[in-house]
Amino acid sequence: MSFYGWAEIAVTFALVALVSFPLGAYMAKIASGEPVFLTPILGPVERGFYRLAGVDPTKGMGWRSYVFALLMISVLHFLLLYAMLRLQNFFPAFLNPAGMGAMSARLSFNTAASFLTNTNWQNYSGEQAMAYGSQMLGLTVHNFISPAVGIAAAFAVARAFGTQRIKEFGNFWVDLTRISLYLLLPIVIVMTLVFIACGIPQTMANYAHATTLEGAQQTIALGPIAFQEAIKMLGTNGGGFLNTNSAHPFENPTELTNLIEAVSMVSISFALAICFGHMIGDKKQGRVLFYVMAVILGVGVILAYVAEAHGNPLLTALGVDPSQGNMEGKEMRFGTPLSVLFGVFATGTSCGAVNSMHDSWMPLAGLVPLFLIQLGEVTPGGVGSGLYGILGYCVIAMFVAGLMVGRTPEYLGKKLGAKEVKLAIMAFLILTFGILAGTAYSLVNAAGLGSLANAGPHGLSEMLYAWSSATENNGSAFAGISGDIPLLDYGLGIAMLLGRFGFWIPIMAIAGSLGPKVKLAPSAGTFPTHGLLFMCLLTGVIIIMGGLQFLPALSLGPIAEHYVMLAGKTY
Repeated sequence: MSFYGWAEIAVTFALVALVSFPLGAYMAKIASGEPVFLTPILGPVERGFYRLAGVDPTKGMGWRSYVFALLMISVLHFLLLYAMLRLQNFFPAFLNPAGMGAMSARLSFNTAASFLTNTNWQNYSGEQAMAYGSQMLGLTVHNFISPAVGIAAAFAVARAFGTQRIKEFGNFWVDLTRISLYLLLPIVIVMTLVFIACGIPQTMANYAHATTLEGAQQTIALGPIAFQEAIKMLGTNGGGFLNTNSAHPFENPTELTNLIEAVSMVSISFALAICFGHMIGDKKQGRVLFYVMAVILGVGVILAYVAEAHGNPLLTALGVDPSQGNMEGKEMRFGTPLSVLFGVFATGTSCGAVNSMHDSWMPLAGLVPLFLIQLGEVTPGGVGSGLYGILGYCVIAMFVAGLMVGRTPEYLGKKLGAKEVKLAIMAFLILTFGILAGTAYSLVNAAGLGSLANAGPHGLSEMLYAWSSATENNGSAFAGISGDIPLLDYGLGIAMLLGRFGFWIPIMAIAGSLGPKVKLAPSAGTFPTHGLLFMCLLTGVIIIMGGLQFLPALSLGPIAEHYVMLAGKTY
């Protein structure tokens, strides 16, 4: 560990806080339909979209109509992307200069489910399997749509918690349009220009060919990378244009681009907590959620950095200098601190981008991103999903508080009945089922075992990570697993859909139940939800729920591997 490493981590967190608070206030204006500084420029475009689509922006939707609209666009975009991948071999030459063939049916299903659900798990190598047209018209479009859908869902849930006696939760089409026009697109354009200036390619030229010093021929993949890289990070998508993702110098060439990518991948998710405070008219409530998210994420960074900075004791015993930490699987450009920070940020959100290989992290360091994913990715979580996920935890936390004081639980003045609590529990149990059932079946299946590169506890961690990443819509992997087999293409694809919609629909049902309720004024018996006590309660519920559900599996995986490593054995 070094002072410089800790300083890099501290500066990055400070920049995230500096960006999140004004961004949260700006997003609240987008949610409320207020004019923003871009309205004079983009307002006519927005109104033109409504006229073209036949949408009445003044007409609200009940929660069922909101869910139906979201599911309808999701089904349509899934089918379009699936068809595009199956037919990409018919693209004209300028959209497929490398002559990529069609994807298989099972891989197309997995990829369409992955990018639809903001998971962006990749069972393929982008530069070897994906045409420019599929990257631009398929994946990049989904990189905008999927985070916009998540943020829209968060807006709808926030309105239910913060408004009295409502039956309409906004208009999904209006939310989707405003988020895309006023939030995602402007920031992505600016990021793209910065990335191009830093050396990230943005070209439609064919792959370059070079002759090495030894006389061998080398093919260098190019493409319209910068624009996709920007929305990949900002929208917590994570799916890279190139196979090695943000470890590749064409996706992440310098420390500056690494800093921009790290800050951008968590800023909207953190800002949504601040946005929530503005939307409900109580900024303290939003700050509490922000602090809980930041504390858990910060502790995760500290634990992972400490584990990685000490290096591998087996290599140290052989005389390897441990001062640089565990450098296996890492880029020399970033070193241990920035690799750890990036990896923890990517798994605290639903981004899944990587600038180092998690499979090569020390066992206890690898435990951190795995555990953050299993918490439900609420620290700060994916764009949108992090906010409505942590609000689900708030419902459970207030139920626990009500049990302790013998009082009917309430949150933000809304009484929480058995219906809301059961729906919240069901939402999280759906995720648990997807992770543990999928992992268990894969580990007793010959095809599943055959996909693993390692045996023992590390192999278990690889499979557990894959199903956790898919079900929780993260998309990163331990990289020691071959995912392009029928079991994992179809199984993980179904897990992605279950994790996205099987979780979100119960949360929307909670919103539908709470929306029409009266918002009660605080009384002497009201449990305060804007102070340190509630922060501790909420943090405890998040950690304990994750620990109780997944501790046995984690004990057999990374924790067991740590002690086996200390005994001198590796896998």
